[in-house]
Amino acid sequence: MSRRYDCSDATERAAGLREAASAIRRGELVVIPTDTVYGLAADAFSAEAVAELLAAKGRGRNMPTPVLVGSPTTLHGLVTDFSESAWELVDAFWPGGLTLVTRHQPSLRWDLGDTRGTVAVRMPLHPVAIELLNTTGPLAVSSANLTGGPSPATCDEAEEQLGQSVSVYLDGGRADHAVPSSIVDVTGKVPVLRRAGAVSLEQLREVVPDVEAGS
Repeated sequence: MSRRYDCSDATERAAGLREAASAIRRGELVVIPTDTVYGLAADAFSAEAVAELLAAKGRGRNMPTPVLVGSPTTLHGLVTDFSESAWELVDAFWPGGLTLVTRHQPSLRWDLGDTRGTVAVRMPLHPVAIELLNTTGPLAVSSANLTGGPSPATCDEAEEQLGQSVSVYLDGGRADHAVPSSIVDVTGKVPVLRRAGAVSLEQLREVVPDVEAGS
């Protein structure tokens, strides 16, 4: 049976974070608030948990799950061939609504889907999400909706779509900016905007002028 915690109450927030971390360790799914939309989270290093996440969303392996981190320094253990331009984007927009697609360390034991050696990674600007991430480590997180369904701006909207497939719901109120993150591919020589979202192309180019608009 799913459990839900109101994170506006300090006691419930503390209890919810403990329960969410325990659920993640057991390989279960958790819904968390972020600065963009609510996210469905699982242990990034558990292939079984990531498979459960994909199944709960009705999503195939051809759409790999992004990873959220609690600190930019976590990147050092996760990614390789990370360019100076990529670090400049991190410095400017993390924590916040920017996801970077980069090459992951080949030694990492994870299975996020058919990634072809890459990972989409972001640090969210939300205290509840960051506190959980700093307890659990990197989490596989996708928007807390069924594939093709509306992106959830509230915990209610996430629960309506995902129901009992989730062990713990952390209710952080309405998302500040119910817009998905922008996705920039930094695997090549020049960063490419793959999906426009919370951070505009113009904002990106203020930091790295040669960011290209993807097709």
